[in-house]
Amino acid sequence: MYSFSTCWNSGRHTDGRQMLREIRDLGFTHAELSHGIRLSLVPGILEAVDAGEIQISTLHNFCPLPVGVNHAAPNLFKFSSPDRRERENAFKYTLKTLEMAQRVKARLVVLHTGEADLGGLFGTPDYMGKLEDLVEEGRQDSPKYAKLLTEIEMRRESRKGPAMEAATEMIRRIADEAGKRGLLLGIENREAVEEIPFDHDFPFFFDPFPDNVRYWHDCGHAQIKENLGLMAGHVLHLETMEPHLAGFHIHDVVPPASDHSRPGSGCIDFKALAAFVRPDHIKVFELAPGMPRADVLQGVEFIKAAWGPE
Repeated sequence: MYSFSTCWNSGRHTDGRQMLREIRDLGFTHAELSHGIRLSLVPGILEAVDAGEIQISTLHNFCPLPVGVNHAAPNLFKFSSPDRRERENAFKYTLKTLEMAQRVKARLVVLHTGEADLGGLFGTPDYMGKLEDLVEEGRQDSPKYAKLLTEIEMRRESRKGPAMEAATEMIRRIADEAGKRGLLLGIENREAVEEIPFDHDFPFFFDPFPDNVRYWHDCGHAQIKENLGLMAGHVLHLETMEPHLAGFHIHDVVPPASDHSRPGSGCIDFKALAAFVRPDHIKVFELAPGMPRADVLQGVEFIKAAWGPE
């Protein structure tokens, strides 16, 4: 199934039904409700779904947004937080996402897991910015680049333990609630240096969880990690994770790290990824807000030519 994320158009709509009709008019029978769904959009969303105008494939936590939050905020509350109150808020609002997913008959909820605290005496270094600058300058072979990667790896490994423990316990709780509702959870690979699970930890991450906890592959995030030297290879990572794979966020990357671009406009080798795409996977286009309609349609056709029409 191909689906289309409301991250493209939720910000410019005040009526959820019109928002979903715009996606339907692109030729999609399914939509993902992304993490920018304000409460005011929910009545129209329910009207569209109940009228059979479109189906909902997936939701991206947190959806709908908490009262008073009017912008996309997937990391508003972190599963990994050392603050128990924040973790409980994360659980509370994730339950609301699960309830919404059940109401609209979605199959899966996409989750961010959290982050490790990489801060030091003088705050948290801008590791991503430093890596991007060195890559843009073509200095991947420089001692400075190698030293930076080593520092990142050492700090991440020394700091990840408490964050991973907190997130693991939270996901166990959420998985139980999702199972009661017949829902899958999709743990998304992330692009930022501090966000967990780190890519080399993913193959073992799912061991403690029930079968309804799956891997969600964001093509753009994986490519950014490869471009910056934080991952050995995009294709190799996806091959490793294929047994756990439930679906994809589809967008391209203009090197080194500008994502949510039109598929076919950047550096991702989508044909190389096609070997791991199955008909039962959920394939969601997650394109930049305001991308022109013509570019959207061009990107959709590019992917269908690479991955197949269904």
